[in-house]
Amino acid sequence: MQKKISCPCDNSFTVEIPEEINLDSNPSYLDEILNGTFFSFSCPGCTKKHKPEFPLKVLWPSKKVWFNVFPELDRGEFYRQKKEASDNQKETIIGYPELADRLLIYRDGLEPAAVEAIKYYLLLKAEEQYPEDEMEIWYSGYDPGSPAGRAKVISTEGPQVYPLVFHIHGIKQDEVAVMKIPFDLYKKTLQDYKSHPKNEIFTALRVRSYLSVKNTMRPEELK
Repeated sequence: MQKKISCPCDNSFTVEIPEEINLDSNPSYLDEILNGTFFSFSCPGCTKKHKPEFPLKVLWPSKKVWFNVFPELDRGEFYRQKKEASDNQKETIIGYPELADRLLIYRDGLEPAAVEAIKYYLLLKAEEQYPEDEMEIWYSGYDPGSPAGRAKVISTEGPQVYPLVFHIHGIKQDEVAVMKIPFDLYKKTLQDYKSHPKNEIFTALRVRSYLSVKNTMRPEELK
């Protein structure tokens, strides 16, 4: 599929992008999404870097997931139910940063609903100290203590007992707050989810096919 990109230098150029990617067939896409180089293009006129977001289907058969990814600019349209995937049985992701976050969660063998619930609790705690700040929180992997240990864990059973690491943006300009959460807290949250999936916190995290802590932060006009 061809898409046109307009640059502030008044130059426009066309790029070829896929409408659907399969992470099992093309594992390099996973690396590109996680390291931020996915759909990164340089203007042939001024060399400015562009990272546009286009609608995308992401398949990961080995993880039994299929994402319908919408650009961040479509968030309001999704909440107003003017933007919806043709197959709403598939999981919706809004924005490429959230796509990277969710792929990392699945890569590490975690349950997204439990991770999103932990994000919610961490944001509530942060907002108590910084009530005027607009913050975002992202899962950043887990901390096994060493690169060698991390490689060993990823190749076997996931994070197991290692702390889960979250990054909170927005507390201070150009700084990121790092939070490390004991794995036991994740296990407790996961058990709560499995035992009581209809609890208020877990239902608040989901809007139709879209699971995200951002659902708890949307303005009233989008509820």
